[in-house]
Amino acid sequence: MNTTVAGLLQVAALVIVLAVAYVPLGDHMARVYSGVRDLRVERLLYRMARVDPRRQQTWVGYALAVLGFSLISFLVVYLLQRLQGVLPWSDGKSGVSASMAFNSAISFVSNTNWQSFSPEVVMSNLTQMIGFAVQNFVSAAVGMAVAVAVIRGIASRSATGEIGNFWVDLVRGSIRILLPLSLVLATLLVTQGVVQSWHTGFGWTTLDGADARSVVGPFASQEAIKELGTNGGGTLSANSAHPFSNPTPLSNLMEIAALLLIPVCLTRTYGTLVGDRRQGLTLLGVMAAIWSLMLTLVWVFESRTAGVASAAAGAMMEGKEVRFGVPGSVLFAVSTTGTSTGAVNSAHDSYSAVGGGAVLWNMLLGEVAPGGAGSGLYGILVMAMITVFIGGLLVGRSPTFLGKRIGQHEITMAALYVLVMPVLVLTGAGISMILGSTTDAQGNSGEAGSPGSIHGFSEVLYAYASAANNNGSAFGGLTVTGDWFQASLGMAMLMGRFLPIVLVLALAGLLARQTPRGGGGTEISVDSPVAVATNRTDRTSTAVLPIPTGTVPNAVAPDTRSTLPTSGLLFGSLLTATIVLVAGLTFFPAMALGPIAEALL
Repeated sequence: MNTTVAGLLQVAALVIVLAVAYVPLGDHMARVYSGVRDLRVERLLYRMARVDPRRQQTWVGYALAVLGFSLISFLVVYLLQRLQGVLPWSDGKSGVSASMAFNSAISFVSNTNWQSFSPEVVMSNLTQMIGFAVQNFVSAAVGMAVAVAVIRGIASRSATGEIGNFWVDLVRGSIRILLPLSLVLATLLVTQGVVQSWHTGFGWTTLDGADARSVVGPFASQEAIKELGTNGGGTLSANSAHPFSNPTPLSNLMEIAALLLIPVCLTRTYGTLVGDRRQGLTLLGVMAAIWSLMLTLVWVFESRTAGVASAAAGAMMEGKEVRFGVPGSVLFAVSTTGTSTGAVNSAHDSYSAVGGGAVLWNMLLGEVAPGGAGSGLYGILVMAMITVFIGGLLVGRSPTFLGKRIGQHEITMAALYVLVMPVLVLTGAGISMILGSTTDAQGNSGEAGSPGSIHGFSEVLYAYASAANNNGSAFGGLTVTGDWFQASLGMAMLMGRFLPIVLVLALAGLLARQTPRGGGGTEISVDSPVAVATNRTDRTSTAVLPIPTGTVPNAVAPDTRSTLPTSGLLFGSLLTATIVLVAGLTFFPAMALGPIAEALL
């Protein structure tokens, strides 16, 4: 079969899988976060943690809970690494250095999973499972919880400023969504040959009689949650290119579908909870348009031949697995950089100048196509509010988003949110490039203006873009085990995760204190099944936006005479243009010094 046809069939199969899951999973997540009953195991966890699930939180309380939980998670993962040598199941591996443990703990707590080490060499199976795998669940659940809190702020009609209960959202997201999906995916991956073993390795003899050893472990279970939670950190240094983690084209397609599944279906959850599913479909259309454009761009340039080796192979096959080929590799690359996953099945550093620059640009767009688990949704909602503000000013209409006024305080929070990532990326890359030690860490360097120096700059820019966007993938030519890179990339991951969370929760709090205006996009009627519960004697964090199964919430048509509609092709086009324009104005000079200059040589 022709490679292009095979690739198109893979894309079609992927779209079909996501389309089939879109409605049931999206509505299931809406019921999970809006239901009024707790499972028995959830009630047990609340009692053990002394949490009152019926207590609502303002944005300040919600943010403090997120930060407190993440701090405790950081300390646990840090200590696990430092004490690894004296803990059981260490397989002879010693404790991790302070700088690497600091970087790695932040990496997994922030949902980045940046790995400056070879997992099978440095980390024990105990550290991988108790430390990293647990964080793959809860860090994803944190992002999803924040997204739901933002939705509550948008949809709230009570003007109390309350946006839910973080602990309830965290537990429900982990137990009712991530855990069942991970069990299903891990089982499917095992059928494809992905290793799932309690052993640490096995010995074998090579053809020339030498002894060798291969590392094994619980790879299937960790591969499942690393994709579903848009985490990305692998148990092997080759990540999802290793045959123990991703052995067949079918397993490859499963993993791509898994990393896109929750971010895509959360748009349905959003539309359901705000009472107008057109809102969610508009966001989904923007995500799909950007994703499709980036996929086409990378696919075209990676299929071209430039040089003797690529001409002999028929495409740019350096750094790609033959069993996946160009289509399976670029489909994974665009999806993993469009989300905050960072898992890889090919070497991004070996891509062509345009192909590598495109996956870098995919992150610099803010990872909203479709973005990470939760973070993609609240990221594109912030951009939607900025679009409403700009569009409203341009046409002389009131900047109102779903009945909530976007005023000075709201747009300030949104603007600060957008500024965090570029400041971290450009500052980190700029300082690194003036340090003399950076040249020693670069796999590509040389005289200023030479191809080596240009690509070396791209490697540094990619590293900070990946860290600040909580992606975790890398251009492998850069060695980041030095103290500067461990500390600076760690801080970029930390601030790139939690500063935006605090700002977007503050924005949600501002919106939750408002009473919706008439018109202004969707307005939920008082007797709507998605109205916020206002019974003070029976208010619970789980009683926000209850939606009976099979019920389509009532929505009032927007009053377009005074507000800008926030659904449909026009608004979707404006939102897409805003996302691209903001990234272009911010990062074009840096891109011109790296991938663009390299492509023109």
